[in-house]
Amino acid sequence: MDFQTVMENLEHLGKERTKKMYMSNGAKEPLYGVATGAMKPMAKEIRTDQTLADQLYDTGNYDAMYFAGIIAEPNGMKEADYDRWMDQAYFYMLSDYVVAVTLAEADIAQEVADKWIDSGEDLRMSAGWSCYCWLLGSRKDHEFSEEKIAVMLERVENEIHSAPDRMKASMNNFIYTVATSFKPLHEKAVETSEKVGIVEMHRENRKPAKLDAKENIMKQVEKGRIGFKRKYVRC
Repeated sequence: MDFQTVMENLEHLGKERTKKMYMSNGAKEPLYGVATGAMKPMAKEIRTDQTLADQLYDTGNYDAMYFAGIIAEPNGMKEADYDRWMDQAYFYMLSDYVVAVTLAEADIAQEVADKWIDSGEDLRMSAGWSCYCWLLGSRKDHEFSEEKIAVMLERVENEIHSAPDRMKASMNNFIYTVATSFKPLHEKAVETSEKVGIVEMHRENRKPAKLDAKENIMKQVEKGRIGFKRKYVRC
């Protein structure tokens, strides 16, 4: 399936209601408003195609950029490629749910995410923390340094309340993910959630969101889902 066919299919699959929802979350024109589930038949046919993925991502069309992440070859991208994609990610649904998700399936994921966390750029930092959430939620515990993750929890505890709003969400999710998916530090993550407490996240034209990692962790404890790992990161 070539570039033009994919773009035509995406346009055909677009729904005005979905488009409005995406735009309310920060997406900008151009976009068609394609539900992620509607992309699956095309994704199944194409599987992976990095050249096509780059062409789609470079359009700046939100739907095309999202689909690019689905068909990308994570280990076919170098650090410079991920940085280029991040440069074009203009809001969190791209940075945290396209670029970070794609990176999470690459061998260089932790190395790149570490640099993003220390970058000082809001969306890169958020994507870095989000990437670790995808990683911890899908890879075996032995692939991570317990000491490193513990230090990251301490950093979240010390910085989350003064962090940029988007980063608050990804850091809060990091606490939750460590507690639910990384058994060696479950107790420490629960303690961190208690120390952090409620995190208030301001959103444009909306009431502030109140994030509570502890409450969500306890729901997973009650369901017996501690240690949960997802089979796939990308849909």
